Amino acid sequence: MTRRASRSVVENHHHLGIKIDKYPKLDALQYQAVNQTNRILGGVDEAGRGAVIGPMVVAGVSFSKKDMCELERVGVRDSKELSRKERAEKYGQVVGIARSICICVVQTTEIDDHVSYNRLNHLEALTMAQVIDNMNADSIFVDCCDVNQERFKANILSYLRRRLRMRKGKLDIFSFHHADSLHLAVSAASIVAKVIREEELCNIRKAHQGIGSGYPSDKKTASFIRSWIDEVGVPPPFVRRSWLPVKKILMERQQRQLILTQEFLT
Repeated sequence: MTRRASRSVVENHHHLGIKIDKYPKLDALQYQAVNQTNRILGGVDEAGRGAVIGPMVVAGVSFSKKDMCELERVGVRDSKELSRKERAEKYGQVVGIARSICICVVQTTEIDDHVSYNRLNHLEALTMAQVIDNMNADSIFVDCCDVNQERFKANILSYLRRRLRMRKGKLDIFSFHHADSLHLAVSAASIVAKVIREEELCNIRKAHQGIGSGYPSDKKTASFIRSWIDEVGVPPPFVRRSWLPVKKILMERQQRQLILTQEFLT
């Protein structure tokens, strides 16, 4: 499998009725099932956009119309409304029901590159377009991160390789706020993205204790980053150095070093 930038090319696997408890260690993956005679509905969502530690995960999941009833029956809803244990349970059920799943993990270096140019929304649109390009769905619903829903949809379309299908009326994309709580397919995608993101954090915790939730508002996370920078001088590779709290810690350290240098010289 070849690599492009920090994410892998999507690798295809064909399964029927597969249930995954732990995803393979790939940056992007896709599962497809057969028997897709009805129009397929897809949902796309992300997890970890606002985090300071770890990657952002974008997931796309597709279902037939009759599958939507099954999602409702098993209690699928926005991942933010579920406990970690509930998300793990729903994750297995979603994968068992889904017709296709595509997951893309965006690493911190790529996030930093885009944040530096104030293009985080563009990065998310680009990643969602890549997920959509590798999904098997006819109508796709996207959780919109931009205040302007139509602008975000336009950004996704600009990166999409499947524009020909759209012009032929074979692919519809809908972008709106709070889609993760308003559309079951997006709720399912939010669960998949969140569980994969949590797995990524677990991998970091195996090597580095005390990272907290990975969000800048978490005092434990902030303390971990500050201690690391005080000791090493730079943030760890799994921390987004473009985030304002990290920049602030780096600036404070630089100022302390400057004062110490001036005191030493005098």
